[in-house]
Amino acid sequence: MKTPVYFISDIHLKLKVDTYEKERRNKLYRLLDHILDTGGTCFFVGDLFDFYFEYPDLVPKAYMDFYQKALEMKKSGIDLHFLLGNHDYWVQEFMNDLVMDKIYFDDAIIEINGKKFFITHGDGLLSWDYGYKVLKRVIRSKFFIWLLRWIHPTITYKFARYISKSGRHNTHSEKFNENVRIELQDISKKHFENGFDYMISGHYHLGEMFKVNEGKLAVLGDWFFRPYYAVFDGEDLSLEPWEHDA
Repeated sequence: MKTPVYFISDIHLKLKVDTYEKERRNKLYRLLDHILDTGGTCFFVGDLFDFYFEYPDLVPKAYMDFYQKALEMKKSGIDLHFLLGNHDYWVQEFMNDLVMDKIYFDDAIIEINGKKFFITHGDGLLSWDYGYKVLKRVIRSKFFIWLLRWIHPTITYKFARYISKSGRHNTHSEKFNENVRIELQDISKKHFENGFDYMISGHYHLGEMFKVNEGKLAVLGDWFFRPYYAVFDGEDLSLEPWEHDA
């Protein structure tokens, strides 16, 4: 995998492209332009889209500007990797064959320059997160996907626009976030004991890095309040803000 490797998650590109959404996208595209300048690999760690369901001959037009940017990056030699999240699991040939270089339908284990990474979107990961555990099984099941493909796309996306929040995503309480921090660090310890150097998670929108024993845990930020991404420069992993006050 070409370095540097950038890890970004929870962008939640919206189906409704209002003024605020355009500002968020422009901020993202400035980061992608930065990646174009440095070269390397861009790794999306889930929930790139707020809703994405691909039909055999139809894709959502609201993301056309992203498709164009992704194809520009690929043409320039940037490798694009996409680990699917709970909002955008339902991809087919268009995303898999044309937009991205590699799709991950589950947690990813990769090695770069002798460093071992465990990468997860993070939904359903916590022991007490029973709702997401059930939801993950349902929405990723073959029956659910088969059923949804029989529903007319206009109906599916009308419903998706209704349930997708048009504004910023809500933040969790500090107590909730602290419980997340504690358990994610416990989970990462097990991976580090098994030879991993880094664990990267999305989903929780924390934008924080933890030193756990001999490893590093990066909990990526979001594109609403905490635009933090991780970057591996070929030797070490760091967490960086992107235009945090922009």
